[in-house]
Amino acid sequence: MRVAIPHDLPRAEVQRRLKERSHEIADHIPGGMAKVTTGWVNDDRMNINVSAMGQDLRGVVDIEDNQLVFEIALPMALSFVEPIISGAIKQQGQKMLEAPAADS
Repeated sequence: MRVAIPHDLPRAEVQRRLKERSHEIADHIPGGMAKVTTGWVNDDRMNINVSAMGQDLRGVVDIEDNQLVFEIALPMALSFVEPIISGAIKQQGQKMLEAPAADS
């Protein structure tokens, strides 16, 4: 599954915001029982692993010039919820890119 989120920020700012807020990802997964781990492969790629309800999802987040791209390997058993997951990623990803309240 691939979800692209457009942005108009410099790459360094996108990376800074993701690093500061990556701990919030688990808060946006329904049920509150997800474990999320992230790690930076390089300045423009973050690995993400989500474990919830007996499923382990692995993916990457790539920072591109004009978009943030989430690519998640979705098992066939969860393919029917792809539109819901995709919509949630897009909505929460946009929130993660927003300027913090103190910067506004």
